[in-house]
Amino acid sequence: MDTARAARVLNDIRSATLSGRPAPLAPRPVIEESWSRMLRGGVDPDHDFRSGLLPPEEVQRRRECSRLRHVLPVLREGLLSVADIAHHIMVVADEDGRVLWREGSSAVLRKADGTGFELGADWRENVVGTNGIGTPAVVRRPVQVFASEHFVRSQTTWTCTGAPVKDPRDGRLIGVVDVSGPLETMHPATLAWVESVARLAEARLRELHHASLEQLRAVAAPVLARLTGRALVVDRDGWTAAVTGMPYQHRIALPKSLSPGRRWLPALGLCTLEPLAGGWLVRATEEPEPRGATRIVLDLGHPRRWTVTVSGGAGSWSHELSPRHAELLYLLALHRAGRSAAGLAEDMFGDPGRTVTVRAEMSRVRRYLGAFLEHRPYRFCEEADVEVLLPGDPADLLPHSTAPAVLGARATTETG
Repeated sequence: MDTARAARVLNDIRSATLSGRPAPLAPRPVIEESWSRMLRGGVDPDHDFRSGLLPPEEVQRRRECSRLRHVLPVLREGLLSVADIAHHIMVVADEDGRVLWREGSSAVLRKADGTGFELGADWRENVVGTNGIGTPAVVRRPVQVFASEHFVRSQTTWTCTGAPVKDPRDGRLIGVVDVSGPLETMHPATLAWVESVARLAEARLRELHHASLEQLRAVAAPVLARLTGRALVVDRDGWTAAVTGMPYQHRIALPKSLSPGRRWLPALGLCTLEPLAGGWLVRATEEPEPRGATRIVLDLGHPRRWTVTVSGGAGSWSHELSPRHAELLYLLALHRAGRSAAGLAEDMFGDPGRTVTVRAEMSRVRRYLGAFLEHRPYRFCEEADVEVLLPGDPADLLPHSTAPAVLGARATTETG
């Protein structure tokens, strides 16, 4: 099917779907699910809404804080030369859907200005509808949005292809890279192209992480050699460079606001923290853990960010969850009596045989929840009071998830 004819067919599908009439063909599942989210969220398909541009100084601040700045050379090398020839632009947005970089064809950049596709613009799906930045951020996989697959009419002359860029250390979304242009420039191979460049960017981030830990390890070696007892050196995000007197663990949970001194950490108990160049020296003490009732709050209220917060006699701390860990902890909260590895595999993948994957992920969860989780079966400890904060709209419950148990929970909540 040629591009013009495909655009006409999609326009008919869009018009019929939005008016409630039978459509000649069903939209692709990823588009149909996005349109359903837009209709429930009240996005107007006939009038675009722009939430306002960030001021230049805020765009610059976000650029400097974003890990995406480290992979711009990879993105430019992989995308820009072809994008300019094909009359496309490369757009890089942060995890909040804010456009931080735009480069490519000057003529297409001028056209993009007319649709609000500008630096500092908010291109979250629930603000501007189905698009190549907001939709990949929600579903956590590459998406091509062609012509009238865009929910908002003003965007239907465009084709947009976006891929999420995830932090290779923990799977968290850090942004989206998108290639966009006039609809006649659409090519089916664009999706694989953009996805491959996003994966190259993630590989570069992994290399940088390993190099920074090697550098910190060199600083840590003479420090740890003089110590007795349990101690480790971690970077500012809690990733371990070196240990002494204890088993190696990849990461420890650190509070967002951290200062030198004594602090209770979930994986180690009471510790003394000292700053090092590029990280922290963490020395575990042997003092008993403060006693007190434990409360665990699993916050799933935001469609793209999830946290677990533990409060008790030792104080309170929070940990931001990856999509997979958010799913697992939600399932354990549903089944307080516990789930076997096979049961969790059935819940997650519809395949009870995938226990190796479940056990590996649960091992990672236990690194920060430690004694608050038990196994055989996997469950929260009996002493903990567990609360789950759910989104106001059941459809926003872990919207990226395709786990059968999560899909079932959404449907049950919607009809309940």
